[in-house]
Amino acid sequence: MQLQMTVAELQSFLARDFAQVAGDFAVERADAAGLCLRLRVQDKHLRPGGTVSGPAMFALADVAMYLALLARIGPVALAVTTNCSMDFMRKPASGRDILAEARILKLGRSLAVGDVMLTSEGQAEPVARAGMTYAIPPLR
Repeated sequence: MQLQMTVAELQSFLARDFAQVAGDFAVERADAAGLCLRLRVQDKHLRPGGTVSGPAMFALADVAMYLALLARIGPVALAVTTNCSMDFMRKPASGRDILAEARILKLGRSLAVGDVMLTSEGQAEPVARAGMTYAIPPLR
């Protein structure tokens, strides 16, 4: 399976089309196995008690799956999330970025299904898991 977008192209796409959040994320890897995306954890991502908030982790999972899909199908900006189920399993490590490992489980013409595992940098135990479905707009 050949990717349709490189790491540099994915990062550029994010900066161009989602400039409001692009600085929060860094594409670490994109290959046949999936995509790894880093959340550069900042104060704005924290909730009381100093842990990364659920909405920040959801955003990481969602952007990771979106970019994993685009790596496979190309820059289809209007692909959208249609379903997400997220399990928060443990508190992220303090003062560390969070990494999302996204993989596409099934890629059809109109839907893609995948999963995303989130870990604190340097730790093997997942902090969250998301199952996601994306709708792919028809080709024109």
